[in-house]
Order: sequence, then C-alpha cells, then structure tokens
Amino acid sequence: MFAELSAISNFTFLTGASHPEEYVIRAAELGLAAVAIADVNSVAGVVRAHTVCREIARQVAARAADPIGPPRPAHIPKPPSAPVDTVPRLIPAALLETQEKMRLTVLPRSRDGWGRLSRLISKGRLRAEKGSCVLALDDLTDGLGECTLLLHPPVGYDAPPRTKWHHHARQLVRHLGDDMHLLLFPLYDGQDDSRWLEYRKIARGLGLKLVASARPILHRASRRKLADVLTAIRTGIRVDDLGRTAQANAEQRLRSHDDMKRLFSAHLDAVARAGEIAEACRFSLDELRYEYPSEIADGETPSERLARLSYEGLRRRYPQGAPEKVRNMLDHELRLIGKLHYEPYFLTVNDIVAFARSRGILCQGRGSAANSVTCFCLGVTSVSPEIGTMVFERFVSEARDEPPDIDVDFEHERREEVIQHIYERYGRHRAGLCATVIHYRGKRAVREVGRAMGLTEDTLSALSSQLWGFESVSRSRVDRLREIGLDPLDSRLIKTMEMIEGIQGFPRHLSQHVGGFIITEGRLDELVPIENATMEDRTVICWDKDDIDALGILKVDILALGMLSCVRKAFDLISEHHKIKFDLATLPPEDPRVYDMLSDADSLGVFQVESRAQMNFLPRMRPRSFYDLVIQVAIIRPGPIQGDMVHPFIRRRNGEETVTLPSDALGEVLGKTLGVPLFQEQAMQIAIIGAGFSPEEADRLRRSLATFKKHGNVSEFKSRFLTGMLRNGYDLDFAERCFSQIEGFGSYGFPESHAASFALLVYASAWLKFHHPGIFACALLNSQPMGFYAPAQIIRDAREHGVVVRPVCVNASFWDNTMEPDGEGGLALRLGFRQIKAMKEEDAEWLTMARGNGYRSPHDIWRRAGLGPSVLRVLAEADAFAPLGLDRRSALWDIKALGGDKPLPLFARDLDGEIVDEPTVHLPKMTEGENIVDDFVAMRLTLRRHPVALLRERLSPGLGAKPIPSTGLGALHDPP
Repeated sequence: MFAELSAISNFTFLTGASHPEEYVIRAAELGLAAVAIADVNSVAGVVRAHTVCREIARQVAARAADPIGPPRPAHIPKPPSAPVDTVPRLIPAALLETQEKMRLTVLPRSRDGWGRLSRLISKGRLRAEKGSCVLALDDLTDGLGECTLLLHPPVGYDAPPRTKWHHHARQLVRHLGDDMHLLLFPLYDGQDDSRWLEYRKIARGLGLKLVASARPILHRASRRKLADVLTAIRTGIRVDDLGRTAQANAEQRLRSHDDMKRLFSAHLDAVARAGEIAEACRFSLDELRYEYPSEIADGETPSERLARLSYEGLRRRYPQGAPEKVRNMLDHELRLIGKLHYEPYFLTVNDIVAFARSRGILCQGRGSAANSVTCFCLGVTSVSPEIGTMVFERFVSEARDEPPDIDVDFEHERREEVIQHIYERYGRHRAGLCATVIHYRGKRAVREVGRAMGLTEDTLSALSSQLWGFESVSRSRVDRLREIGLDPLDSRLIKTMEMIEGIQGFPRHLSQHVGGFIITEGRLDELVPIENATMEDRTVICWDKDDIDALGILKVDILALGMLSCVRKAFDLISEHHKIKFDLATLPPEDPRVYDMLSDADSLGVFQVESRAQMNFLPRMRPRSFYDLVIQVAIIRPGPIQGDMVHPFIRRRNGEETVTLPSDALGEVLGKTLGVPLFQEQAMQIAIIGAGFSPEEADRLRRSLATFKKHGNVSEFKSRFLTGMLRNGYDLDFAERCFSQIEGFGSYGFPESHAASFALLVYASAWLKFHHPGIFACALLNSQPMGFYAPAQIIRDAREHGVVVRPVCVNASFWDNTMEPDGEGGLALRLGFRQIKAMKEEDAEWLTMARGNGYRSPHDIWRRAGLGPSVLRVLAEADAFAPLGLDRRSALWDIKALGGDKPLPLFARDLDGEIVDEPTVHLPKMTEGENIVDDFVAMRLTLRRHPVALLRERLSPGLGAKPIPSTGLGALHDPP
C-alpha cells in the first residue's frame, strides 16, 4: 500500500494549510498504510499527529467491545467521518533545507536515527536567531545514519541552478548514497510526464531509486483558498497580487493509493517503493524513553538520598517531634514514590529549591504533588500537611502512568537567577524550556487575514473591535456586521469572514512557555530539537505542554510571583528593624485579628483577594480558618461562578440551606465543601465514584478541565457521565446538576493543591498588612509592578492604617522605599527615588553613594555626584529639594545656572558653592493645586490632599454654580 512520505503541515508556519492531526485522520479515511509529517527544519507538529494515531488505534480496538466507546479526549479532533479498520502509522520526519537550497526529507528508521535528526536540527537552530535554521551540506554529511533520505529535485523559482544542484547532489550521494532516494512528485502543470522522465535520468546518473509522493500541503482540496491566504500573509502581499505564487489548483493534497497509481501510471515502481520505505521506517515516538536526571550524589541511591533529606526535614519542621499521623503519611508517600521510581523527580525539585534558599530567594511549591508531607519536609512548600486535605494517591498513583506535577513560584525579580542555575547545573544539552504554540485567535486572525484579502484599515479596525474570544467570528454574521456599518452581502467580506473562521486555531509561531523546564539524564537534543529563544541566554524545545504530557516527559514549572518578592522584602525589613526572623512556615498561624481584617474586606494589596470581586465576597464568606482561605481563593473564579457553585455554598455555610450529600461515597469527596464541588480534584472524584469513570477516563476529564485549555470541551463527556450516574443509582436531576457544575470548570477550575499554596500567601500577606502595615506598603511599592493597585492607592491605604509617609528627599531617600524612625518610637515610610517616573536607578546610586553627610544645594549634587542638570531637573520637579528649603521653582531656578564644567560668569559662586553678585529673585510661590498637579506629573502620586478635595465645595450639592476658588489647578479645572 502507498504511504505518503513528505506531508507539510501548518507547523511549517504560513505554508501548510492543514493540522498534523487532520493528515492522520484523512490518511485513515483513505486507507493509507502510513503518513510522514515532514515540516521544514522542524518536528514541532509530530506529537499532535502521534496522539491522534494512538486515539484512532484505541477507537478501533474498542469498537468491537463497545459500539459507543469511551468519551473522546477534548483536545483530540473529531475522528474519521466513517469507522475505519486501518490505523495509519505515523512516521516522524523533517524536511531539511540547506543554505545551498538543497532539500531532503529525512525519515528516521530507528531511535538512533531520530536522535541524529534531532541533534542536526538543534545544530542548525542554535546557530541562528529564533525561528530560523542554518544548515549546510557539511552538516548533513557528518552523519544521518539510521535515516532514509529523499532528495528533492530542483524545482521552483528558488531552486539552485542545475549544475550547482548536480554538484551538491553528487556530494550528498558520495556520503549518504546507501540511504538516499530521489523524490518524484507532481506539479500539476501539464509537464509532469516529461519532467518525471528527466528525473528518472537524473536518478540513474546519481545511482538513486525513485520514490513517489504527492508532497501535500493540504489534507483536503477545500483548504486551497486558505493556503493562498497563508501565502499572502507570509509574503506580505494581497491575495489578488499573488500571481504564480498562488496555488494553481487544489491538487497538492493527500492522495489515496488508487490516486497515486493513476497519477504515476508510468512509474508504479516509485509508488510501491514509498510503501516499502514506510515499512522499513518503524520508529515511533512511543520509543522515546524519557529518563529523569539520576540525582545520585555521594554514593547514595536516589531512594536513600530522598529518605535521608525527608527525615532531616521532618526533624527540622517538628523540633519537638512530629505527630504520628504525619510520620505515617511520610512513610506511606516514600514507599509509593519508591515503588513508582519517582525519587529523582522530587530530588530535582529539591535541588532547585535548595539553590534558591542558598541565594535568599523566597519560593513556594504548588501543584498536584507539592502539597505532600514529602515536599513539606524538603522545604518545597510551607503548607503544613495537617492543613492539607488532599490524598497523595490522587496525584502520584499506580493508576496514572505519568510523573507528578510540581510547580514552584519564585520571586519575580530573581527568577532568572534560578533559570540560569538550571542551565549551568544540567547543561544546555540537558535542559530547556517548553514551547508555547501561538495560535490564530479572533483579533489577530481578523487583522492578518483582512489585510491579505485587501480590506481597508478602517474596516479591519471596525471588525476587530467588535470581536471577542476564540469563537467570536462565527457569531458576528449579518446582524453584527450591519451594526458596525459593514455590508454583510459584500462578496469580498463574505470570503474574508470564511477565511477568518478557517484560520482560527492555526499555529502562527512558537514562543517560550512561562517557565516549564524539561530536564533529562541524557542529551535533551537527542530527544527533541532545541532552539534559541528571543530572550538572551534562553533555549527552548519545539514541543509544548500538551506534547510533553502526551509523551510522559517530566516538566518542572519555574514560575514568577510578584507577591513572593513583596513577602521576602517585608521579612527582610522586619528582621532589620525589629530583629525578628520570619519565613512562610514560621508565621504565627490562625490569627483571629487577621481574619477579622479580611472579613471587613480590608484587603488592598493582599494576595489573590484584592480584586473587587474578592472584596465583595469576603464579608459574605467571613473566613475564620486557613481552609476558608483555600475556598476563598478557588471560589471566585469563572468555573465555580459559571457552574452556579458560589450561591449554594454560601447559603449552606450560613445555614440558609440544608447540606445534603447524595451518598456516603460522594459525601467523603464533597463533605468539606458542604456538598458543592469547588475544586478540579473533586470533579475527578465525582466522575470516578459517581459515574464509574476509569482512572484513565478521569485523567482525560482532568485534561479537559485544564486551566485556559484552548481546546477544552467538557461536554464531550456528558453522555458517558449521565449514563454512569444513572447506572449507580443517582437521579437524573442530580446528575445533570453535577455535570453542569463540573462543566463550569471547562472555563477555569482551580485545583485544591494550588489553592492551598496560594492560601498560604493570602494569609502571609494579610498578616503582614495587619501587624506591619508600613513595612507591607514599603515592600509592595518596592515590588512594583504587580497587583491591582497603583502606588498612589497603596500609599493612601497605608496612611489610612496610620502609617506616616514621608516624601522623596535628596538627603534621606534611596532607590528603594525605606523605613526610618518616626521620632515617636515607630517607623515612617520614606519614599524612594524609584517613585519618580523619569529617574534611573543608576543615577540614584550615584546620588546616594556621594551623599556623605548630605547635600546643601543642587550645585552640591552636581559637583559631588556628577549628575547632569537634566537629572537634577527631574529631582526638582519631584520636589526632592524641599527638605533643603527649596521649593520646585527655586530649585529649578538654581539648576538653570548649571551648564558645562564651570559655572557661567553671571552665576559665579564662592568656595562654599553660594551664588555671588546675583540679585535676589523673588519667584511666585506655587499654589497647593499646582504642587498637586506637579506631584502627579512627576510621580503619579501626591502626599498632599486629594485633588478632588480642592473642588469639594464646588461639587457639594445645594451650593449652586459657584466659581471654583483659586486653587492653582489652572485652566485644567476652570469652569466654562
């Protein structure tokens, strides 16, 4: 049977017009023996095709036993339109293009061949900028053993001259001839027969055999128009102007065995040879055996090392002796970890966290396995196991053949130190960040497709401004178009809208994951190609999170969290001024006054509960314990809100509604949340216990519930879920209500393990705000940008809590905001130079290093710190010279005298820096309103009165239309 050996997918960005998954599904419908996804210098799309192959095989195997079959995973495209008995085999491949414009499709025959191909692509991409690959013929001849190579003949406007092509071809044959063939493919231009006869002569001259391919860029003919649009976007011209670069027809598509026999009737040997080569290329991505870094140190096995570190941590966490329950939990977890051989994973995470601790970088673990006794003892998390309610087997279990998940949040200002440590510790050949595939969504699709189709910019602006979300285009038909002044019957607009819908979900380019690291025992570049990221000193792989999940590859998320920077800085300030050392695990727990403050919605700046929605909910929730905070974090999310979980929970919590549990089995799952599912883990347990899902099916449900899942569609499981619930004795109304709540997680459902870790930071930040409001405000300001609120709001809130806030001063301020004695036994918050918009940290460092016992004038700073007049003007405009007795205008007047290296003759100064021989200048004093305006211009905040306070009388009711008093706000606020 024929096998297609050189299909180009849409992971050859803006060229291929079909998803890798679509090729596999179409190949199944056509009955092909195999299909090779061979993108240009890339294997980014092969895992998606591999996943669909496995799914089709599973459906074929299950169809005889169960005609309905288990629910299809939400991230898998629809299966073939008709049941198939033949499962096409995927051949992972790549189409390599060299600088000499030679093209070869490389088909690995074994795991070793895949490793060689992966290293070769890595070599080309690491010597080029992101998105490019630079390969030379010499790179290919160095070694592509265990691979079959299909040499493309010279066709197209970008092909090298025939003589050069023959020279390069002979060079390749000399080194790789035993593994090489010449590819024969149609161009559908009426000249194929004569061209193929010429290629047969070329093959004989090179000693190569011919192999037939349709060389498709489409899985179906219907994608031809979209292929032209992609070409127009890639080349930056309109579809109308494509000329010969447009597809002449829709023939460059995936072909059946019969089609290929008809096309190549005179070259049937080439058709048969494609099947023979496919049969020889038996490599499958299932052979990629990912190995954790062994983490063997000082002669200890991973199991011995993990046990030693865990028990040492247990003694450290419980100096008076650990409770028996905790010891038993640790023993149980270590046995299960050892049985599944996950010790290296936990040790890898521990080493990363240990490095952060050695550098004083605050971190906190979260994720499916992070809230375990093992991670608590290792210091990965500070959430006490007595507080957590999760069962370890839910995340590390024999039923789920995949590694556990631990994410670690680090201070957002210092995460790069941790990332670079991982590269240094394991080497760039063993560590790399995951990719993130950037897909076409509504607005981007409108703009790029619209330009390619020739729409005007004002039309594009009108269209994109009215579209929201991934599915918005399909809803913006006749009525919506008329609303924005467009003619829905215009033929060009109709075609454009069709193309916009067609391109939705297409990959646009690869970006880097926010922090997902792949770390391997052997060479990472033999597992997957590595390439440069846009950011300096970052390297990434070409597979995204879904891809590595599908292959069971370990990922450690190294994430950034601004609140950790804030909390660490607050702890440092407490240690400096109060001589008390705190960390996340040693904060005094369960302080009722902290919960009182949160119940009053006094949470500005507090992690996760500072939004208006959270503030509105806090007085209704009235948290009194840590687990209340866990619920508070998870409940105000789109998932629980859309699933109508919030109001039932509050009614039950307040005693307004009876807590009813459908069964004892589900009562164990839902009891702690009063019978209302709030967490992803509960949704999985309801499916397993209530609907009879297998662990594998429940894991698919979990994946479909994944946060911000671009393909998530929980409704795929509805029939299976309802049938299972009814079979187990639950009534239909309850089953539908449960599924409706679970379906809400499809938008955004929060895992309990993550909520527990976040709840600890909620409590820590709330505790700091209550007990040390000045220090908390100072740390917040020094950690900007982060959170919901601007510095002006943070400062106003701090002053309302009794904090004395002092202005920026050239003699007292530093770059960061600081705490200083307030003269009454307390601390005052001194604003730092970072609050001045136009100030640079380097200039602030020069200013503070040269300050000594203080400055007396702008001239003094100019002379001693070497700062130019422009920097001094910035300080003057921020009123930083006020403590020297100089208001803004006086300081600016003095700075005008500073020019070059020497003062101007008119402004001669004595040895003390005082101006001599200059008449006294009486500058008009600035009004309060003018000072307030200048404060906001320079720093976006003011320590003076609120601007509206100056207009209060004018705004008060019953006083009539009185003119605004002279406030100095000027024409900005003068009445008309």
